[in-house]
Amino acid sequence: MARLFCARSLRSENEQSGALFLRNSVERRVREKYLVFGAPHFGEAAIGEVVDSLRSGWIGTGPKVARLEQMVSEYTGAKHTVAVNSCTAALHLSLLAADVGPGDEVITSPMTFCATANSIIHTGARPVFVDCERDTQLIDPAKIEAAITSRTKAIVPVHFAGRVCDMNAIASIAKRHNLRVIEDAAHAIEGRYDGHKVGSMSDMTCFSFYVTKNVTTGEGGMVATDDAELASRIKMKALHGMSRDAWKRFSDAGYKHYEVVSPGFKYNMMDLQAAIGIHQFDHVEVWLDRRNEIWRRYSEELKGLQIDLPARDDPRSRHARHLYTLMIDSAKTGVTRDEFMNRMHAKNIGTGVHYIGVHLHPWYRENLGTKAEDYPNATWISERTVSIPLSPHLDDDDVTDVITAIRESLGA
Repeated sequence: MARLFCARSLRSENEQSGALFLRNSVERRVREKYLVFGAPHFGEAAIGEVVDSLRSGWIGTGPKVARLEQMVSEYTGAKHTVAVNSCTAALHLSLLAADVGPGDEVITSPMTFCATANSIIHTGARPVFVDCERDTQLIDPAKIEAAITSRTKAIVPVHFAGRVCDMNAIASIAKRHNLRVIEDAAHAIEGRYDGHKVGSMSDMTCFSFYVTKNVTTGEGGMVATDDAELASRIKMKALHGMSRDAWKRFSDAGYKHYEVVSPGFKYNMMDLQAAIGIHQFDHVEVWLDRRNEIWRRYSEELKGLQIDLPARDDPRSRHARHLYTLMIDSAKTGVTRDEFMNRMHAKNIGTGVHYIGVHLHPWYRENLGTKAEDYPNATWISERTVSIPLSPHLDDDDVTDVITAIRESLGA
């Protein structure tokens, strides 16, 4: 009897000790300095380029914007590029250049940032969502054709997290129905598909140079196209709708009178922004190599946990490695996604959510009639997804800290 009592006491003590260890591991910091999610890095060359712009007095649209456009053209293989002040502007202008307007419909994915849908809405058209695949988080090509109507004008595939959509399937559908394809490549400037670089495959491709992106200008965007007429329309609309010669006013070629030929927008990029981006391209492939190293380490060291990791790469494409997303399912882990994020924050590790599907936000529910059950895969992802740090500037110790924090936050 005494022996049974001792065993029970020991088991009770062990259980209490285990619970205390779990609580302490969940609460403890794994590092002193907070690891910010998606912090950019600027070398001395970029800083010097910005200072040069300030000293020259040429801080608006000028020669450095033109230089950045040329660099993106050379990198992507696109014949024409137009720099603007955001990817949202790039999407909006591309849709307008494709003659999308009131009464039209544009097919896209609900698993994206709201800017994709908003740019469609700002033309007066209606976004029509097609659910994504659960594993890739990309628009499901098999569901696109059923969403096409007589009002459909374009398809906007989103290369989510850096993974490139099945562009062969999408291009085939677009060709059959005479639709424009405008790629939202905010996450995927390094991406490739079936031997083609992102930026050289469709009517227009839109890039983001926002502060968290793989290439940044702080704020900024770019449209890439092989169609000179589309590029001309975008350039005109980006600067108040003034005739294309108006851009020469920003050069040293002498004053040029302009004409307003359309009510345009103030979407042009500044040389101050381009000065930052110019030197990003000096490192873009090296930085991708480093993100690949981090990606492989995450995939290897997290694979035994009760979480879903990113899907395997499509052998036809090159992933741009913009986001590494985990799926935190409370039924498996006993921890909700938001609890997990709070635990990571307490450990001094920043995380993000990319994204809560557009169809779940109030405005779209109320004005477009979107429902969670209509897009079950996007809804499933929205409830579970969390992005962990994936910066080329993380050192090996930083990566170890992220992995340790994840394991402890899950009680593993």
